[in-house]
Amino acid sequence: MLKAIGLRSVDELFAPIPAEYRLNRDLKVPRQMAESEIVDYFRQRSKENGEGYASFLGAGAYSHYRPVIIDSLISRGEFLTAYTPYQAEISQGTLQSIFEFQTMICELTGMEVANASMYDGSTAAAEAVMMAVRLTGRRSVVVARSLHPEYREVLATYATHQGMPLSVAGFGDDGRVNLAQLQKSISSDTACVLIQSPNFFGTIEDVAAIAEIAHKNGAMLVVSIAEAVSLGIVEPPREADVIAMEAQSFGVPLGFGGPHCGVIATREKFVRQMPGRLVGQTVDKQGRRGFVLTLATREQHIRREKATSNICTNQALVALMVNIFMTVYGKVGLKELAKQNLAKTAYAATQLSKHGKLLFEHAPRFNEFVLTTEEDPKRINGRLLERKIVGGLPLNKFYPELGNAALWCCTELTARSVIDGAVEVFANREGARSAKEEASVEEVAR
Repeated sequence: MLKAIGLRSVDELFAPIPAEYRLNRDLKVPRQMAESEIVDYFRQRSKENGEGYASFLGAGAYSHYRPVIIDSLISRGEFLTAYTPYQAEISQGTLQSIFEFQTMICELTGMEVANASMYDGSTAAAEAVMMAVRLTGRRSVVVARSLHPEYREVLATYATHQGMPLSVAGFGDDGRVNLAQLQKSISSDTACVLIQSPNFFGTIEDVAAIAEIAHKNGAMLVVSIAEAVSLGIVEPPREADVIAMEAQSFGVPLGFGGPHCGVIATREKFVRQMPGRLVGQTVDKQGRRGFVLTLATREQHIRREKATSNICTNQALVALMVNIFMTVYGKVGLKELAKQNLAKTAYAATQLSKHGKLLFEHAPRFNEFVLTTEEDPKRINGRLLERKIVGGLPLNKFYPELGNAALWCCTELTARSVIDGAVEVFANREGARSAKEEASVEEVAR
């Protein structure tokens, strides 16, 4: 290679780089390892990831049971080794899988069309907002403060470079969008209102009332759904114009933050501005059922300035996980799954509220709730970790006005014994404090 470019040594190749920036020693890397040693190394490291721990974390990433059939099917070479289905039209299996995914998402959300997966829920929400901007010709957006804080950060990044002014509508005492504040936030330039339901606090928004306010002012309503399992029992937000969903709960492993599975579902009249790809069903010359790539909005398929999507990894593989999950559970199974989440959460909220205050107590909720305590949640979580329990998410970083609040989540995998164990940790702390207070009183008396 050096000869081809007319150089005599590697040092000569790197000569243009100032000497102080050149590494003049060997890399500090460990010695080579045998395959058996490497396997053992990673097994040991995996044990550091919390093996055997129970968790009350939610906040947009949920621990649900994954049927073993999912990994068996997605591991087939036809799916696993594929890159983006650029030429999906030559693969009837891939197209049929995407078509069935779209169909079930539409049945689940009450929408008319759905795309074949975005990166995740946060980017789906941002893309849905940009879609509303294109459709209305307006520029500004009203965002609910009860939307996932990290979703809001992603949207802010998009908005900065798209020239979209963002305004925030706060939440009321019930943890839901403050309708009076929302009304004041909307202007004649508002393209859409973006909310989440169940929202970041786990409470279910009054979508119909919010939709009425938005539509009355000529704005669209975008509803983000971070916990897809909620649709097993919660009425889908049919009043929305666009639904942006995170489908990770449907068989996608947590994986330390990804990959996840974003979805956009909308009404058919808006389909031309929907990002992603859309598969349709048809018949061939012999009348046999077949599938075709009907809409592809990527710059490789259409003129660059018309493109509304840049999805370029194999999101179809992650969507396939969701597809298999929905097929295995079915409508009845998904409803039963949602009921289990609801029941576990109701029990946990009742028990833990004996040792703290349940915020937004009277609002309808799904599998998350907010608990405030006298003690810093981080200290509580430290004691829970000693019992191999990961506690709720402290909210001080996102909502300092809520004080010592933490977001707790229960799914079907949260055993009653784990909930009772967490309650015991709370009770032991209070018991120890009471004993200390009594001893202090006796000391004063003496």
